[in-house]
Amino acid sequence: MSPLSPLIWILVVSPLLVLAHFKTEKSNLKYVAFFILYFLGDIYLQQYGKILLPLESLGLKFNWSGKILSLVLGLMVIFSVSKEERIKIGFTSKTNSKAQLKFGLLFFLGFTLFDVVFKMILFPKGGAFDLETFLFQATMPGLTEEIAFRGISLWLLNKAFAPKWNYRGIKFGWSFVIITILFGVGHGMVLDQDLHLKFDVITIVYLTLISSLSVGVLRCFSGNLIYSVLGHNSINLINAIIRIL
Repeated sequence: MSPLSPLIWILVVSPLLVLAHFKTEKSNLKYVAFFILYFLGDIYLQQYGKILLPLESLGLKFNWSGKILSLVLGLMVIFSVSKEERIKIGFTSKTNSKAQLKFGLLFFLGFTLFDVVFKMILFPKGGAFDLETFLFQATMPGLTEEIAFRGISLWLLNKAFAPKWNYRGIKFGWSFVIITILFGVGHGMVLDQDLHLKFDVITIVYLTLISSLSVGVLRCFSGNLIYSVLGHNSINLINAIIRIL
């Protein structure tokens, strides 16, 4: 992946950042700058993780190095702010009301059931079991990406554009829309080292409307990152299991 890819992702969602600015009564653009700096820092740590934290001697095929560094960066940000702000990030064991949590869980499970059926039909089967694949998918992607996307990035953009929509007692705003779409774009668009843009619109739309949306709703209605991390990793594990059926 070219180092320019993350810049392209930011460029793609920039119209939404502009729209959010004009639609928000009192936007705070310094937090948009903090968001961009944090997001790029996180992505570049993952991209160059194997150089910064070489683990080749362990014979690992997944980017454990990048994910570990991403986690370290996320925790550094989280523990640099007050306890009140950590709760807003979702770094807490507290949950919202039972009714709100139930709605979030049912929304996530409904979308996940559709996701499973869809992938059972389309995914290639017959792959071999691989322990590292299961260990990695059960831990690192959900842990690091939820902290980065629906934790710190969502928190920063909420500070930039105060949420003003209310549904079942949960406030949503442009930040939720931007992060939900950015997640899909980051997984479906890449500029390779030869500067060829690979754009998979189906992946972007599907991940945005199914995975990113459902996990995002689960995060907001649960009130913490625990549920979204577990939900994210569950989706990844399901994908791995379907491929070896």
